[in-house]
Amino acid sequence: MKQMSQDGLLALPTTVSVETAARAIGLGRTRVYQLARQGEFPCKVIRIGTSYRIVTVDFRRLLGIEPS
Repeated sequence: MKQMSQDGLLALPTTVSVETAARAIGLGRTRVYQLARQGEFPCKVIRIGTSYRIVTVDFRRLLGIEPS
C-alpha cells in the first residue's frame, strides 16, 4: 500500500480512520488497531462504539507535519 504525501496529510479531516492512519505511517491496519485497543497508539484515539478514529492534529504532530 502506498504511503500518503504531505499534501494528502494536510488535506485530512478532523479525524481519520485507522486504515488511513496505517497507510500514512506505513503500518498494517491490524497493528494500528491493536495499538489503539491497547491505548498505545502514539496520538489521541477516539472510540465511537466499535469504531476507532485518530485525531488528525495529533497525528500530523506525530509525523512532524504542521499546516502553514
